Amino acid sequence: MSRRSVRLLLDDMLEAAERIERYVAGMDQPAFLADEKTSDAVVRNLEILGEAAAHVPEEFRASTPELEWPRVVGLRNRVVHGYFAVDLELVWRIVVSDLPVLASRLRRLRDSLD
Repeated sequence: MSRRSVRLLLDDMLEAAERIERYVAGMDQPAFLADEKTSDAVVRNLEILGEAAAHVPEEFRASTPELEWPRVVGLRNRVVHGYFAVDLELVWRIVVSDLPVLASRLRRLRDSLD
């Protein structure tokens, strides 16, 4: 898998989530959909988040089911492999509904490793 430790992979995931949160702060869906730079940056950081998740060892993922690992990795795969058909409305819903929960769980999980 990865030469990076689980702690560093979780840091990578959390950093990507926090960047997304900063990028969309104060935006609503129409503003997000109209802002090409922000949507590109958000999609890129979703890729990073999912790529880091994919490198977390399976044993660790199995021991931490509170993170929906298959969904995180699956989103990355959809964004990377369907780049001409990225549904930005779906991305927005994920960012406002799922990402805050994921970031919170990542923080708790990372902090538990200290």
